[in-house]
Amino acid sequence: MTETTTTHATDEGAGDPAADVANLMQMIAGGAILQTLHAVAELNIADHLADGARTAKEVAAREGSHERATFRLMRAAASLGLLSYEGSGRFGLTGRGQLLRTGVPGSLRSLVLIQAGESHWQPWSLFPEAVRQGASQAKKALGADVFDYYARPEKADKARLFAESMRGLAGMVTQGIMAEADTEGMSTVIDVGGGDGHLVLALMEANPALHGQVLDLPHAVEDAIQQAGQRGLSDRFSGVPGDFFHDVPSADLYLLKTVLHDWDDERCTTILRNCRSAAREGGRALVVEMLVDREIGKPDFATIADVTMLCVTGGIERDLDEFDALFAATCWRRGRTYPVGGGYHAMELEAV
Repeated sequence: MTETTTTHATDEGAGDPAADVANLMQMIAGGAILQTLHAVAELNIADHLADGARTAKEVAAREGSHERATFRLMRAAASLGLLSYEGSGRFGLTGRGQLLRTGVPGSLRSLVLIQAGESHWQPWSLFPEAVRQGASQAKKALGADVFDYYARPEKADKARLFAESMRGLAGMVTQGIMAEADTEGMSTVIDVGGGDGHLVLALMEANPALHGQVLDLPHAVEDAIQQAGQRGLSDRFSGVPGDFFHDVPSADLYLLKTVLHDWDDERCTTILRNCRSAAREGGRALVVEMLVDREIGKPDFATIADVTMLCVTGGIERDLDEFDALFAATCWRRGRTYPVGGGYHAMELEAV
């Protein structure tokens, strides 16, 4: 641990026990805060307020919920800055609350429903054991790892919600990627584990000569094919049901957006090696992930995302040194690295 790290760790709240207690109490309340967001999202509170302020009684009548409990939820949401209190029992929607509306650009509603729902919440109850064993306990909590859980036919609605939450995250970073990415001279790009294909379809729209594919599980590929049709790109797009641990089609460019963080080093090596083996001459890859700051001890959301990955998927958020080790082991060399929004960075790779 560096001297700078130690300073960060000891200076904050030093000599103020009351502040330490208050800060720790706020942390302890973190679970309740997330579940408050969960209820606001699940009960469509933001949608009910989208066209103007309403009382809890009016919202409860619309939603079919208990009036007093709805008031208590909305009062808590106002304390979190999600709602504004307009007086006379009426609540309005803040800019923060707008992010919990359904179907609006930049909405994080589906992400809240996933993060606070059973697929993530139940594994968190076993997180200490995940640390003891160095492995996610999702299979013990859910009866399957999280991706197999979503693949169950009876969990199709949850799988669609998860895909929607990933689409919301993709929207946060796609604009930043589009401002920097260069596909000139390329003919084929594959979005590896690309879900509904948000990123590859945006690149295809920007470059009419580009052909795109999504390689993913069958239910995800179906969504991508549908999205391509809605955007008029079906003639240049194909969905490839498959497993990136076994085989990856040939391409000029591979997109790996928030894929590697789901997996341990061994399986990341397999994914990257499969892409490198299939890459055409002069092949490239674009990896989009959070980057853990090398300076330990200062506020860094990526470290919280990292323990979330340990808990839920068994994956890892990495720093640049850790990524470079993976790239070197699989015959890729990192070039430009730049922020693309939402705390994410793009890393451009060249085949070597």
